[in-house]
Amino acid sequence: MSKNIQNHLELDLIKESIFTIGNVISVDGRTVRIKVNKNKNVSHLIYDGKIVKNVSVGSYIKIVKGFVNIIGKVEGEYVDEEKYFNKEYSKEDIKINRILQVSLFGHFDKDGFRQGVKEMPLIDNECFILDINEFNELHQFYSKGSKVVKLGSLSDEPSQEICLSINKLFASHIGVFGNTGSGKSNTVAKLFYELFKVYKGNNKFKTKSKFIIIDFNGEYAEKEIITDLKTILKLSTRTERGGDKYEIPKESFNRIEIISVLCEATEKTQTPFLNRAINNPYLDDNSTLKNNAIKSIERICRDAFLTKADKNPSLTIFNELFKDIHSCVEESNNLNPALSLLRNIENNLRYNANIGSKDFYWGSGTNKIYDNTTNIYDSHFKNIIDCFIFKQDYISVLKMKIIFNFYNEIIKGYSIHEHIRPLLGRMLKKFNIIEKVITVTDSQSHYKEQTNLIIISLKDINLEMKKILPLIICKNLYDEKKDFADREKSLHIIIDEAHNILSSSSERESETWKDYRLETFEEIIKEGRKFGTFLTIASQRPYDISTTIISQLHNYFIHRLINNNDIQAIEKTVAYLDKLAFQSIPILPVGSCFVAGLATDIPVKVDIKLLPEKERPISETIDLEEAWKM
Repeated sequence: MSKNIQNHLELDLIKESIFTIGNVISVDGRTVRIKVNKNKNVSHLIYDGKIVKNVSVGSYIKIVKGFVNIIGKVEGEYVDEEKYFNKEYSKEDIKINRILQVSLFGHFDKDGFRQGVKEMPLIDNECFILDINEFNELHQFYSKGSKVVKLGSLSDEPSQEICLSINKLFASHIGVFGNTGSGKSNTVAKLFYELFKVYKGNNKFKTKSKFIIIDFNGEYAEKEIITDLKTILKLSTRTERGGDKYEIPKESFNRIEIISVLCEATEKTQTPFLNRAINNPYLDDNSTLKNNAIKSIERICRDAFLTKADKNPSLTIFNELFKDIHSCVEESNNLNPALSLLRNIENNLRYNANIGSKDFYWGSGTNKIYDNTTNIYDSHFKNIIDCFIFKQDYISVLKMKIIFNFYNEIIKGYSIHEHIRPLLGRMLKKFNIIEKVITVTDSQSHYKEQTNLIIISLKDINLEMKKILPLIICKNLYDEKKDFADREKSLHIIIDEAHNILSSSSERESETWKDYRLETFEEIIKEGRKFGTFLTIASQRPYDISTTIISQLHNYFIHRLINNNDIQAIEKTVAYLDKLAFQSIPILPVGSCFVAGLATDIPVKVDIKLLPEKERPISETIDLEEAWKM
């Protein structure tokens, strides 16, 4: 035997004697108990002049069964006394047996660490502490040559850097959960900051991927955050300040399910009415829009005057019609006098039934508004209508379609006023708000030609629209991705404060609207992977989010959670974490989180590296001492 071989054998024997900690004494499924050797009941060991941390709760154990190395994690430990103990010849401290309870989760083979237990250990199999190479291999969550994002370091071993495979992480649905102030926003920004850093200047990355961040609180709507090559849309429903508008193609917005949910239409009566209205093409041509709209107004007025024997319904219809179409008409100097008259229509419209004709007159004149003998309108009234300049944007045209169809149907008796009128009121209110934040276009959005990252800030959006807008935007993006399926292109939707839109319980909305909202996002998370669509959600309240959505996530970043309902919601759906990890969630420090899922072979507790100050989301707690400093 050569001297080198002999030296290696001696070193291996020395290493084995130091790293051996005990033997298996029981096997119960994946739970194994190990009796620790008497001389290993210390906190640290010394090997090759270096201090090695001894096994404890949370540590990893290697069990050797022949040529198979089985890996487990210590979940607990307890002591047991020797049944036969000779006080005369033995020391008191060896009276105690230290027993470890270990949960098995993987094994080493020729290609490295693999999840899953290939073989179960046998009684008396030797158990070892992992050496540095084995420990590093256990925490290498990517194959050689693959691109990675650097998250931070292992909480229990700060020298161990944690990197995740880009393919395993971003080709999946991601959930980031944690109480406010736990570091959740920094984690979301860190993930995509590192991704854009890796692919900076890569044209294929820009053209073959699209990232949309739905930002409820405006935390990401600054130039330096994630990357400076992005489009920021600051939407606003406030009248005192202008805002950007999100572009949606006509085909995506003009869907009965979208409009009926937006208007909270009832299924049996109001939805069929909406379907009849929006599918009528008579106002679709801009070149004939004004002429057809004026004809519709005149027809409604004529039918109201001729078919109603009682003056009150006709007066109501006449009055409400012009108030309803006011938002569809452009303001102009020529129009102001006409609008002034129409706003005071009760004072200008006169009904005279004394002569038996039951006709309507305008002002104090003697001309009938409509003469059913000559089919002529009063010239003054006709001039007012003729000076209308109708808005030609899609939402205004859609409003006119619904308004004109409403009056036509109630006058002719096709619909009941009391059944449809509430819908019309909701439609006008919702559409007037939608007009401030959405532009309906004839083609697909041009944003994809400028940048592959769009931040949509909803900070200045009212509470009602904060539920509706994300649904419309995400539905449009997903349908567009399905209709133009390209296996090489990916869509990534990131929703911050996701409980605002993914809540399974809400008292502010109808059941129909809630069901449609949840079904839309559940479809994205269940079927989206097939079409290259991936969802990332971040929330303080996982308990409020649909369990279907949480259970379909592939990778989890779990920061500190205090509420027991939130912890239980995670525990019910996340199969990767052990009991010790769940018990540690309420006491995690700021910036630390458990990372578990397909991107990691084992759950790990990671300290996420803090981004530079200019590149962090605007979510830090105010420093009161600094703010109040004298």
